[in-house]
Amino acid sequence: MSKKKILLVDDEPALTRMLRLNLEQTGRFEVREENRGTNALRAAREFRPDLIFLDVMMPDIGGDEVAEQLKQDPELRKIKYAFLTAIVTKRETGTGAAEISGETFLAKPVKRDELLAVVDELLGA
Repeated sequence: MSKKKILLVDDEPALTRMLRLNLEQTGRFEVREENRGTNALRAAREFRPDLIFLDVMMPDIGGDEVAEQLKQDPELRKIKYAFLTAIVTKRETGTGAAEISGETFLAKPVKRDELLAVVDELLGA
């Protein structure tokens, strides 16, 4: 069985490293980190992920803008994505992810089981 590919886009290298390690420890995923929103589309073209986690607020370009660019790109529009954010609190999402305007949001700090639940939901267990 081939591993699913996941791209993590967040301006906090410590967070992407921790999430990458959590995902790779399952043995189910190949993971790439990108810490600049402006490099997200290039990374997606090179890596061809099945799923992208996008930080909503980054200094250069926000995850919402990256998501819009993904939707407009014929080569990338089928890639699934979910947002990581500190804007939505754990209290607002409860345990796990929330859906806002049809988009999946995962509140920071992200727990391993919450992360894997979102991956399984979007990619199939």
